[in-house]
Amino acid sequence: MTQREKWEKIAGVKTFVLDMDGTIYLGEQLFPYTIEFLQTVRRTGRDFCFFTNNSSKNEEAYLQKLHRMGIDIEKEKMLISNGVILDWLQENHPGEAAYVVGTPYLEEAFRQRGILLKREDADYVVLGFDTTLTYEKLVIACDLVRAGKPIYGVNPDLNCPTETGFIPDCGSMAALVKASTGVMPEFFGKPSPHTLHYMEEHTGCRGKELCVIGDRLYTDIKVADGTDVVSILVLSGETHREDVEKSETKPDVICRSLEEVTELLRYGEN
Repeated sequence: MTQREKWEKIAGVKTFVLDMDGTIYLGEQLFPYTIEFLQTVRRTGRDFCFFTNNSSKNEEAYLQKLHRMGIDIEKEKMLISNGVILDWLQENHPGEAAYVVGTPYLEEAFRQRGILLKREDADYVVLGFDTTLTYEKLVIACDLVRAGKPIYGVNPDLNCPTETGFIPDCGSMAALVKASTGVMPEFFGKPSPHTLHYMEEHTGCRGKELCVIGDRLYTDIKVADGTDVVSILVLSGETHREDVEKSETKPDVICRSLEEVTELLRYGEN
């Protein structure tokens, strides 16, 4: 695909929804071209927000992390998979208690929404990207599932990229639960339609006005699959170009990184 063809794909975009891990940084290392991309987006009259599937932290933790990296944004621009599932649970399980397999950040997000947390007598199970995972937590979760309680996964990611390599994410933990119980959770982060609706509601953009950028085919890109929403795959994280050839999910545009997306925006100015 030529530069012009790539530009034509994104010409109508008003808001970019950016993945974080593997897209704007790896671990604590901000990519050197990220801030220039954000500046170019603003200069060309467009907007951006962040959306991460990483359910191990809350909005405030991510805002602080971005601040340490020199990026200051409004809270409304920091979207997270936790918010997607919390909105749905409040509507579909009002007044019920949750057993949360997650970090203290995720547990606190539930408390802030007024959702009661229980253990053995919970009404449903929520599985997040739990970097504090213990065997006891898994036993309680599996016991509840075997007792017929529904289980929901915050995000389906198999791995989380870091500056030292990949670590198991929520999807891998869900596979463990399925191996034990035979039940796979319903997921709410990317690529769930719940998430696309959440993005549209928070940005006010629809169809080709909205562009998702990320490094994973099965989450970042698939969330836009079958819709008019534009998708850009960046090769700065988990996915390699040869992976695209093997995948049924295809991005609208492939770029080596956000640096190339910046070049496309500049091309459109000429």
